[in-house]
Amino acid sequence: MSKITILGAGAMGSGLANAMVRAGWETNLWGTWLDDHLVDAIEAGTPHPRIDVVIDKAVNTFRSDQLDEALAGAQVVVLSVSSVGVPKVAEMALDGIVAADALWLTSKGFYENEDGTIELLPSGLRRLAASRGVELPPIVAIAGPVKANEAAAGEATATIFGCKDLSVATKYAAEAHSERYCPEPTDDEVGVEICAPMKNVYAIALGIADGLGELRGRPHHNMKAATFAQAVKEMSLLGQALGARPETAFGLAGVGDLEVTGLSGRNKVYGVRVGRGEGAHAALKTMDELEQTVEGVNAVGLAVQLVEQTDPALAEKLPLLAAVRAIVTDDAENYEELVNKAVLPPAPNN
Repeated sequence: MSKITILGAGAMGSGLANAMVRAGWETNLWGTWLDDHLVDAIEAGTPHPRIDVVIDKAVNTFRSDQLDEALAGAQVVVLSVSSVGVPKVAEMALDGIVAADALWLTSKGFYENEDGTIELLPSGLRRLAASRGVELPPIVAIAGPVKANEAAAGEATATIFGCKDLSVATKYAAEAHSERYCPEPTDDEVGVEICAPMKNVYAIALGIADGLGELRGRPHHNMKAATFAQAVKEMSLLGQALGARPETAFGLAGVGDLEVTGLSGRNKVYGVRVGRGEGAHAALKTMDELEQTVEGVNAVGLAVQLVEQTDPALAEKLPLLAAVRAIVTDDAENYEELVNKAVLPPAPNN
């Protein structure tokens, strides 16, 4: 039996733990210094506080001061913490990661270097390891339409495993596969890693359309559909600028993940609050108090920086990204106008 150690006992890490037990892995789940109450619930056999699903008793839990014990003998290590915590946790676990056969990554975001430049998480992690004189094992980027509670409960789940080496992606997609958790392999690591954080950004705009519907008592489905189409287009364009295949945004990593996040994810819920008129900053404060991390808020500013350092001319082709940045960062009150201007086609020239 292969051993997998998941770093981060939050929603996604715990959901993946259940999926890996079903696939026949010996599964360790390590909680950070912020996860004690989550580990308490898991060990008590009560539903996980963030996904309301009981974590399988076969999952071995470890506290923040038991990192070395949790990593011992693991063939696969998974980083499953919020993107802002990735550098710190990766450095803490570096020896165990380097000793493993592969590093899986469910965290969704960007890597911010000390000089202010922005990278995709795999590139940043490789640079971190190189600065410490070591080399990481192959990285498998995990993304796609996965709600952690459904994966934990054994509901039908299609996901995507992306690695530069397709044979590695295929190997682990096969070994993680079970009747209801079904990964698809790809070698487009860049495309997967672009879609993962960007769908969070764009789900905020989808939520705004739903929030406007709640505010006015009538649906804004046309607006939401136009927003969805523009979001997928922008994910594909940004991915291509960084070397991804254009079609990745139109598969599980892009369209699939945006669909599930736009239905009920935290970024969508945040957008709903904004659309109802709560204000972007006030809505974020409320969600922070509820321990509901809104990854898209942090990602949008970093995405804008990434665009600027990659190709400033690309910004004109990403109006929805600019609109979400203005709403989230500047607390713009004309949020409906900003989104509509970004997603509704202009009058054609005669």
